[in-house]
Amino acid sequence: MKNIFDKVVTDEVIERINQLNPSTKPNWGKMSVDQMLAHCNVTYEMDFENKHPKPKGLMKWMLKTFVKKVVVSEKPYKHNSRTAPVFLITNEKDFKAEKERLITYINKTQALGADYYDQRESHSFGKLNKTEWNNMFYKHLDHHLTQFGV
Repeated sequence: MKNIFDKVVTDEVIERINQLNPSTKPNWGKMSVDQMLAHCNVTYEMDFENKHPKPKGLMKWMLKTFVKKVVVSEKPYKHNSRTAPVFLITNEKDFKAEKERLITYINKTQALGADYYDQRESHSFGKLNKTEWNNMFYKHLDHHLTQFGV
């Protein structure tokens, strides 16, 4: 898996994002391009913002036990996979604002670097090592950028 903490890879991902426009259509799925960008931003909101309540109790156990391995592994996501409710974006979003926000988050993540993330507590999965963080960030972006043909 490519390393999102590598500036070359970050620049490549941003170039792919910059190929999108408000009328870009998906190859599969129901999201519009503005919704997809907002959807991708949720991962970073969970890391940098305090706007999503942390899971507790049974839900936290289920996420760590069953979902974590799917999210942090190198195995690609299947097309039309189910997503957590917090990631569902059903209303129209501002394409330009979501795009700029995503690029800012990606650059911030890259600047912080892999060592910053090593053994850092994630919103939903407990402590992750830097490889797991990378896989979670890169795999999700790559999945959705591929969904939109870039």
